[in-house]
Amino acid sequence: MKLFLATVALAAATLVASAQGQWTTLFDGKNLNNFNKVGDANWTIVDGAVQADKGMGGYLVTKQSYGDFEIKAEFWVDTPANSGIFIRCDNGQMPGGQGCYEVNIFDTRPDPAYATGAIVNVAKVATPIKAAGKWNTYEIRAQGPHMTVTLNGVKTADAMDAKHPRGPFALQYGAGVVKFRNVQVRPL
Repeated sequence: MKLFLATVALAAATLVASAQGQWTTLFDGKNLNNFNKVGDANWTIVDGAVQADKGMGGYLVTKQSYGDFEIKAEFWVDTPANSGIFIRCDNGQMPGGQGCYEVNIFDTRPDPAYATGAIVNVAKVATPIKAAGKWNTYEIRAQGPHMTVTLNGVKTADAMDAKHPRGPFALQYGAGVVKFRNVQVRPL
């Protein structure tokens, strides 16, 4: 009987894990095959990270669209950097604040309520965390209208909004020095 219950428990755990989907590495430090470049940012791969530090602005937009998902991404920015991860973009050729949710990376934003850790114009940052000068980890979860953002293990935003139900996501370069590495996604 114990063996039977252990087998049933293991099977149930396996079903839950497979229902959530497996993690897919979109950027492994070697190539940008899973992304389209939009804009004029000078994205280059250096020491296992993709980085930009020049241009009027640009995005790396995933070739796939996602509805319900989790994203894990590591990023590094300097103090004046303006960046973010735009999710559920309506138009992958024109990502931006009007057609996507913007999970901000902008320590020096004039309105600090929507600085690093916030979902711009949707969820103010609950716990402000400065990101400049160090590697950070974002965990972004979107399931139905519910979205959460966790930065370095601290939940910084929790929101309900159904305006953008599905779309690609985009890594943004706006200003300063921006680096991303270990970008992964898992469908829910």
